Amino acid sequence: MTIPARTADSRGIGRPVRSRRQFLRGVGVLLSLPALESWRPALAKDDGPAGPRRMLAICNNLGLLPDYFFPRGAGRGYELSPYLKKLEAHRDDFTVFSGVSHPDVDGGHPADNCFLTAAPHPSSGGFRNTISLDQYIAERIGPRTRFPSLTLGVNVKQGTRSLSWTGSGVLIPCEERASDVFRRMFVQGSPAEVESQLDKLDGGRSILDAVAGQAKDLQRGLPARDRDRLDQYFTSVRELEERMRIAREWELKPRPKAPTEPPRDPASPRDYMEKVRLMYDIARLAFETDSTRCVTLMLDSVNSPVIELGETKLTDAYHNLSHHGRSAPKMAQLKAIDESHMTLLADLFARLKGIREDGETLLDRTMILYGSNLGNASTHVTTNLPTLLAGGGFRHGQHLAFNTERNYPLPNLFVSMLQRFGIEADRFASSTGTMRGLEFA
Repeated sequence: MTIPARTADSRGIGRPVRSRRQFLRGVGVLLSLPALESWRPALAKDDGPAGPRRMLAICNNLGLLPDYFFPRGAGRGYELSPYLKKLEAHRDDFTVFSGVSHPDVDGGHPADNCFLTAAPHPSSGGFRNTISLDQYIAERIGPRTRFPSLTLGVNVKQGTRSLSWTGSGVLIPCEERASDVFRRMFVQGSPAEVESQLDKLDGGRSILDAVAGQAKDLQRGLPARDRDRLDQYFTSVRELEERMRIAREWELKPRPKAPTEPPRDPASPRDYMEKVRLMYDIARLAFETDSTRCVTLMLDSVNSPVIELGETKLTDAYHNLSHHGRSAPKMAQLKAIDESHMTLLADLFARLKGIREDGETLLDRTMILYGSNLGNASTHVTTNLPTLLAGGGFRHGQHLAFNTERNYPLPNLFVSMLQRFGIEADRFASSTGTMRGLEFA
């Protein structure tokens, strides 16, 4: 955009204005500053005692066949649905929800990016996402572990889809190779590689110092509103600087010993279920070694081809099958896929329950959120989302059934999860409070 050479301040006195590009050129770095009003074109308008808590949030962006997922009855005496029978051994370890959704999150497939943000109208022009639940948590407890968070994906269309978004609404790319994540967690670099990484961190900090120094001169000529914005911005810069300092300290600490052999990445996106299983293993290893306490996993079923599914022969790509039009053969194939998902989830629960930490199981300390942005992929509706929460220190074993026509806010569950982390929060996104009926254990 064109920046006028001069503008008028609040007293109507002309003064020179420097553009963001000019400001950054002065310090020789590329770092985006906030869009200050005075830089707009002239015509522009306006761990505590209970031990660490962890979270794994999983979104399958093609959801599940609702008739086979949602149970009959409510409360603790509900009847397990066909899909939930795959989790029967862990009935007392999870809560299933019906009649929940994100208020004003519409648009079908684009809603997957809002699964953990609940930002409204993702398909509208000019949409800008907001901070995701995992990053909100990571900002508060991330420095306690080597990695503040891990953002994982299976068959993700890179650059367009992710569950993790920063406070300024920027997508955090998914890591799709389990072997690469494993290497980051457990493989110590050579002394030269460690030193190189430390140099990069130190260089980054010096850049922030240079920008902050230039800002002091800049602030003197700005109106009050822009000074406030710059104050907020440089507060975030200093927070980033602190995170970099912590990252430097972690770089000096030896990585934990790997409890298992490195994974072998499947060669083809057709090996969808194997990729899901490996990512569950990576999340478990990350929690077991306390390498991070926040993991997200985007299962990009929309971007998946005809997948391999053992003895079940699939005839079409995952996305095309989801538009089944009540076709019996297509629904039968989808049911087989969904049951495979539930089987993998049951295995994850069992593995986490088999690991002890200070007298509790790892599942006791890990909230596993499993769900979708679509209530029914065949019709692209974003209401009555299939959702369950396992572990994490809640009283489970129940079906919390809300109105399937006038849905209850799913972000209320996020508030309950934040509070279980020990984070003081009474709102998140479009929440109205905590999740009704869900209690701490």
